[in-house]
Amino acid sequence: MLELKNIKKTYITDTEKVEALKDIDIKFRKSEFVSILGQSGCGKTTLLNIIGGLDRYTSGNLIINGKSTKEFKDKDWDSYRNYSVGFVFQSYNLISHQTVLSNVELALTISGVSKTERRKRAIEALDSVGLKDQINKKPNQLSGGQMQRVAIARALVNNPDIILADEPTGALDTKTSVQVMEILKKIAKDKLIIMVTHNSDLAEKYSTRIIKILDGKLIDDSNPIDKNKDKKKKLEKATFKKTSMNYLTALQLSLNNLLTKKGRTILTAFAGSIGIIGIALILAISTGVQSYIDKIEEETLSSYPLIIEDATIDMTSMMETMMGEVSIETDKKNDKIYSVDIMDQMISILSNQVETNNLTNLKKYIEETNNDIKNNSTAIQYGYNLDLNLYKSDTENGIVRVNPSTVLNSLGMGGMLETGNSGIMSVANNSMSMANNTNAWTEMLDNEELLKTQYDLLAGSWPKNYNEVVLIVSENNEISDYTLYTLGLKDQKELKERINKIQKGETVEATESTSYSYEELLNLRYKVLLNSDYYKKENGFWIDKSDDDDFIKGKLDNAEEIKVVGIIRQNDQSVATGMSGGIGYIKDLKEYVINSSNEAEIVKEQKTNPEINVFSKMAFPKNGENIKFDFNSLSPEEQMKLGALSSAELAELMKTYTDNANATYENNLKKLGAVDLNTPSTISIYPKNFEAKENIEIAIEEYNKMQTEEENQITYTDIVGTMISSVSSIVDIISYVLIAFVAISLVVSSIMIGIITYISVLERTKEIGILRAIGVSKKDVSRIFNAETLIIGFIAGILGIGVTMLLTLPINNVIYSLTGVKIITRVPLIAGVILVIISVILTLVGGLIPSRIASKKDPVIALRTE
Repeated sequence: MLELKNIKKTYITDTEKVEALKDIDIKFRKSEFVSILGQSGCGKTTLLNIIGGLDRYTSGNLIINGKSTKEFKDKDWDSYRNYSVGFVFQSYNLISHQTVLSNVELALTISGVSKTERRKRAIEALDSVGLKDQINKKPNQLSGGQMQRVAIARALVNNPDIILADEPTGALDTKTSVQVMEILKKIAKDKLIIMVTHNSDLAEKYSTRIIKILDGKLIDDSNPIDKNKDKKKKLEKATFKKTSMNYLTALQLSLNNLLTKKGRTILTAFAGSIGIIGIALILAISTGVQSYIDKIEEETLSSYPLIIEDATIDMTSMMETMMGEVSIETDKKNDKIYSVDIMDQMISILSNQVETNNLTNLKKYIEETNNDIKNNSTAIQYGYNLDLNLYKSDTENGIVRVNPSTVLNSLGMGGMLETGNSGIMSVANNSMSMANNTNAWTEMLDNEELLKTQYDLLAGSWPKNYNEVVLIVSENNEISDYTLYTLGLKDQKELKERINKIQKGETVEATESTSYSYEELLNLRYKVLLNSDYYKKENGFWIDKSDDDDFIKGKLDNAEEIKVVGIIRQNDQSVATGMSGGIGYIKDLKEYVINSSNEAEIVKEQKTNPEINVFSKMAFPKNGENIKFDFNSLSPEEQMKLGALSSAELAELMKTYTDNANATYENNLKKLGAVDLNTPSTISIYPKNFEAKENIEIAIEEYNKMQTEEENQITYTDIVGTMISSVSSIVDIISYVLIAFVAISLVVSSIMIGIITYISVLERTKEIGILRAIGVSKKDVSRIFNAETLIIGFIAGILGIGVTMLLTLPINNVIYSLTGVKIITRVPLIAGVILVIISVILTLVGGLIPSRIASKKDPVIALRTE
């Protein structure tokens, strides 16, 4: 069964060469109790280690079941120890952090035996040595004799052919020694037991064969086997089933070890988690800030859309010119100051770089096709060259025009906001309208869901019909006094008197704050007039009656009433909105005014005679000619009607003639509010976010490519530009820089965990020897320590994320107390998972070198370590 042929073992050091075994020739029977006797240092244990595959012979051959081991590799020796050999050591060599049952099961575990079978066989082995009732105890809870019996059970559990016992009674008293020897004697009936001992009495009493060794040589064998038997038989390489420890077992061993050192494990994991906490906090804060920025993006874009105008200019060129970035290349002397001509360039830009957009085609494209402009926007608003004429007729001082606002007019500042009729001035005024809008009436976005996310409904309801509006108040339930004056809730005369006193240097007392109930505000009513309503036909001529208060009052009596049906307030979660205080109306009101204007008598008359000015009764001028009033050009009927006018009416008519001297058909229709709903003057596109804005810009470029005629291509104005995208980039850069710095702590943590793992290797050196003795491979030993670092890394990652989540609560409060901004810092789920994975990977990397060191340890030396 087992044969040693000319076995030599030589230890070579730097200074000497020691022969531990010299030409050992021994054959063993399949079942016998062999005792090896000899003095300390004679080579007994070395011989036992070579037989058990823990040590390698220098020369000779170890033959197992007639097969040679000369070509054995590490994995072959591992399998041999696991399946064919069971070790019983003098110092028991049990793994302290495993239970009795787990210690015995271990050899079966790496053999791939199922859990149920493993437990059954381990209990049977313990029962055979009388320890069935001790299976859940740890080794330190047992006596020496009990621990040695556990070691014997571990040696037996895999049903090996050979039991190797190295001084099994050396640490036991006489009584216990006898018990152990009786167990071994019983086992020897079926198996080969080779025992190394100093106790010749026990050897004589229990052994069936005694071998004596002196100075590495076999000097006596009490029951030798014929060496010539089977001498000519050809030797083959011995083979065994492979051993393999699965990851779950490695994890269990490592976890049990870590649980015996809970304090150090937690401290190690916490140290490893510091870097994770740092990065997680940065991600949490940057995520919160980015969410805040995203919210600003969506809500800011509801205030600052992409604007496409029917006429636009190159604002970039104009700004460069205004900033003096254009210079004339001439020879200049250092002692002189030179002028730069920018005015001509500005005038040239204003005159020559006005570009027109065909918004009719674009509106049709947006509304009638499935396109990215529509798909990436929260709302699309069409603007027209039309002011809503709104009045409050039930004030103490009579009629008040509330839109367009007359507050600045009452202060003598109205001229500042007057607009010209030229295309250039129209473009300039359109570009400035967002900043200089003094009206309190604002068209709401055609997206009720978006509005509901930005505003809370305090009272009443949202408008559903064209004649319903809402009152908008600030987040503090306030309305500015300017808005109150504009809406007719405060007397503009009082304001004018206060301004006059201030200009005279007189002391003006602060006005008391005024409050209004919801009911009062919901009872507000306004009247709307069409542009055509200001003209009255008298004797066949259309007279402008806008300055006639009685006429206006009469018109208002029959005008459409506008009702305030709700009060809304910017909510706490909203950071930017498209409307400030005032009145918000829906697009239906504007469409009602446009449709009604097109049905007005004066408009129909003008459309019926597109070549004749409805006001002057003369043909529109052509090619810039200046038409003068000629009484003789009128028909006799018109001359008679003209003569019937009063002097006041005649003066008004002549003023109308003067005002319309250079009128055009198109301007007359605009003046009367008879615009075409299919031909907007502006298209305001409100993107969902900045990414959507970029998609819309790409969609506009694609639209331009589709246009065969250059005049149908579109240019637009982006008011927000790259403002918030730059902020986002800055936040990202800061986050990346901080993460880079904190990542250094992760590297330091990995190094520290590597050092701690190395310390664990040193502490568990004996355990490594035990594992190797029962057949655990080098790879499996490495796997055990990798599993330990994996567990520490996982705990560190979970701990880091958990601590970060706790820290975000006070951080949110601190940010709010310092800035007044509610930023919800949070660790994204995916980022948290990734950070845990990073923690595991880094700790694994940190433990690679120590785990490799562990796998390379000599099991013989490891078993001697205390």
